[in-house]
Amino acid sequence: MMKLFGGKKDTPDTPLPETGTAETPKSGLFSRMKQAVSRTRESLSSRIETVIALTRTVDESTLSDLETVLLSSDLGVQTTTAILEALRDRARRQAIEGGDELRDLLKAQIRAILESPIANQPGSSPSDGPHVIFLVGVNGTGKTTSAGKLAAWYRAQNRTVLLCAADTFRAAAIEQLEIWATRSGVEMIKTRPGGDPSAVLYDAISAAKAHKIDELIVDTAGRLHTKSGLMDELDKMRRIAAKLVPGAPHEVLLVMDATTGQNGLQQARQFTQSAGATGIVLTKLDGTAKGGIAVAIAQELNLPVRFAGVGEQMADLLEFSPEAFVDSLLG
Repeated sequence: MMKLFGGKKDTPDTPLPETGTAETPKSGLFSRMKQAVSRTRESLSSRIETVIALTRTVDESTLSDLETVLLSSDLGVQTTTAILEALRDRARRQAIEGGDELRDLLKAQIRAILESPIANQPGSSPSDGPHVIFLVGVNGTGKTTSAGKLAAWYRAQNRTVLLCAADTFRAAAIEQLEIWATRSGVEMIKTRPGGDPSAVLYDAISAAKAHKIDELIVDTAGRLHTKSGLMDELDKMRRIAAKLVPGAPHEVLLVMDATTGQNGLQQARQFTQSAGATGIVLTKLDGTAKGGIAVAIAQELNLPVRFAGVGEQMADLLEFSPEAFVDSLLG
């Protein structure tokens, strides 16, 4: 059953993936995030600046104009309403003095929404065995690609990594993950196409424990919450993981395509309830003007955006930073 794929091992002789930047981590993250959200920034920030430029005293008319702007960037009705209620409450208690203060308060509101799910996430560090991460979601969102990029990201943090090809229903997924395993310099556990996903997971966890691997990243089959057979299989995998490693899976990351906006959010809402997601990998953030969906995810799903996909290259998966995101979006 078990096949170990990957010609490279995590040794000093194996170079870590190139990051493509000599900047400090903070400045590098900010510049890359700013570039990634450029389309959203162009549509959102310019419209907000128009509102602010015309504002001397913030009144209901100003807030109404701001509401229209926020809705246009896919923050959604629920999230926009929450932000506007907070701003109105502040205006009732203490006058908002002009556009600059309004911008600062808006940034603080958005950042607080993004940070809230992160603060509420329980810590989970296994004492016996690898840190197990399931990647779940529907086909076409970039799930398998994200698994490979995530492996490279963890390697860059000096963590040892093993990939598990548990999407056995799609032969191309196994082949694709093999390519990413080679690129990222990690090994992979796989089985034949059509094989038992739970069995390959069992083998992967056993191998990770035997070799004292830090991170086990599991690429699961693309599924919809309505597909009961596949959801049952995912439940079985969760039980196997928990039996072999206390608390596993320690993270269940739902991979979501940012370009789908509110449509994707509805699917994510239903999927989260069924799959027990603990965080979001938001792919294709650089390809949409709907970057406000990151805020809607945090507000409406109460889930942190853990990573953002910002391109096709190995290093184009960024750990999501609310501070960098808000500063990049609103300046």
